[in-house]
Amino acid sequence: MIGSIASFRQVYVPPYTSPLLQPVDFTALTAIGAELRAAWLPARLEQVYQRDRHTVYLGLRTFKQRAWLLLSWHPQAARLCISSAPPRTPDTFTFSQQLKHQLGNLALVSIAPIAPWERVLDLQFAQRPGEPALWHLYVEVMGKYSNVVLANQDHQIVTAAHQVSAQQSSVRPIQTGDPYELPPPLTDSTPTLTEPFDRWQERVGLVPGPLRRTLQKTYRGLSSALTLSLLQAAELSPEQSTTSLSADDWQRLFQHWQEWLQALTNETFQPGWTTDGYTVLGWGMTQTVDCVQSLIDRYYTQQLEQQAFVQLRHQLTQKLHTILAKLRVKATVFQTRLEQSDGADRYREQADLLMANLHHWQSGMTTITLPDFTTEQPVTIPLNPEKNAVQNAQAFYKHHQKLKRARNAIAPLLTDVNAEIHYLEQVEAAIVELDTYQMAEDLNTLDEIRDELIQQQYLHDPEYRNANLTPKDTQSHPYRYTTPNGLEVLVGRNNRQNDQLTFRTAGDYDLWFHTQEIPGSHVLLRLKPGMVPDAIDLQCAANLAAYYSRARQSEQVSVIYTEPKYVYKPKGAKPGMTVYKHERTLWAQPRLGEHGRQPGKT
Repeated sequence: MIGSIASFRQVYVPPYTSPLLQPVDFTALTAIGAELRAAWLPARLEQVYQRDRHTVYLGLRTFKQRAWLLLSWHPQAARLCISSAPPRTPDTFTFSQQLKHQLGNLALVSIAPIAPWERVLDLQFAQRPGEPALWHLYVEVMGKYSNVVLANQDHQIVTAAHQVSAQQSSVRPIQTGDPYELPPPLTDSTPTLTEPFDRWQERVGLVPGPLRRTLQKTYRGLSSALTLSLLQAAELSPEQSTTSLSADDWQRLFQHWQEWLQALTNETFQPGWTTDGYTVLGWGMTQTVDCVQSLIDRYYTQQLEQQAFVQLRHQLTQKLHTILAKLRVKATVFQTRLEQSDGADRYREQADLLMANLHHWQSGMTTITLPDFTTEQPVTIPLNPEKNAVQNAQAFYKHHQKLKRARNAIAPLLTDVNAEIHYLEQVEAAIVELDTYQMAEDLNTLDEIRDELIQQQYLHDPEYRNANLTPKDTQSHPYRYTTPNGLEVLVGRNNRQNDQLTFRTAGDYDLWFHTQEIPGSHVLLRLKPGMVPDAIDLQCAANLAAYYSRARQSEQVSVIYTEPKYVYKPKGAKPGMTVYKHERTLWAQPRLGEHGRQPGKT
């Protein structure tokens, strides 16, 4: 029997919208630069690798350590920070090749802001420490205008991550061969520690309005996240009007204002997590971290992966719904035509009956009633009055042959369509189980589902690379649970994992579980030689199989289990599709599978 067959009602999928990320503002960039200068100057540039069209990695080495410096000009997540090693897939980008050619084996000797209160850092490279800089790598962290620009010692642009033509921007085009120019200066007032309280209060309160808007319009260097954090630390509402502040409110706000400027001046920062993002000033912090680099890297890596997860899941779900809808219509048409062909034998019987009773036929008859051969019950046969009895019988024989040929042609087509529906429902079940992003493993699992659909030619991706090029450390892993008696249970999260568990991981003494005739995960109960599982262990594995299936919302689900040696993959079967024999059945409760230990990677 096929181990994954069921239909599932269509679910409305809302359009995907990308959430806004907390940007790297001037304060965060200052903290990043200070930490990089303290730990990574000077450093030798050994490698350059571009991961995608928004991210490049610089491999740095000092006398004590090696690491990758990530530079990103992503419109929502522009940043630079020390990060983990990039994937080992081929680098085919021109920008990284130009950086490697010009900067390879040079020394990173300086990381400095290009101007006060500008979100641009100048990474300077020389032959060796103490010598003049030969190259300037400008990292512009400016939201959707972010960029990374390489200029020579004469400040002439050699290459840029994103070329900006004069048609795109008449204010500041960025083109190879042009001189590098600073971003247009801001007109807002510059915050300073020396500004007295009275002058500061006068500026902020000059035009009455909400505190959040007034602060950001009056002074440069204040992002939305920093302003909210500042007002929260001062125990003030962002929408509170400047005219409603008491003297104590003003003093409290000015005190935290001074704390902010003092941290920038002394480069003393307190990185940590907040309820809805991160901070480098310690305000509203719920958890501290050791360094700014790990904070920035973790926040944006997780946020971008979550965005990619939600977007990819939406795309795959929409695509599967479209394909399945078409296949179900096709299956209905085939089924209707097959049911019509079921009357083929009736036409042959009528022809035989007519041929055996030719003497009862009379010219001009439109119907004739004759006794059935077996039951002798009267059978009324419609006739064409323009044809004689033999010609009418021949017409019936011909119609019988036509319907018989149609049945022989349609039956295998219907079988193929149903098999295709069953396979895609299995894929859809795996996506339904991946309902929320919790860790990088979830995105890897979804990526493998996309790659599988590309390999099966349900999706087209001109940039798709062979799955054999995917590093093993980026492949997803099945869930792992423990039964009440301490036995290990593995649960596949997609078809690649299902096939891996069933045909490679499974041992001779293990037990294989699957929901009966319902799409779901392959579940493996690991057993040692001679071990006989208790009923509670079998029930635990069955509950997990029911929970990780399309029947998750049911009260009870029929789950089969058998030895892995009795599970087969039919010739030419798609990933995850199996047949089995010698199965036994358990009634499982999906809700009990949900209450197991938090799953982890194998």
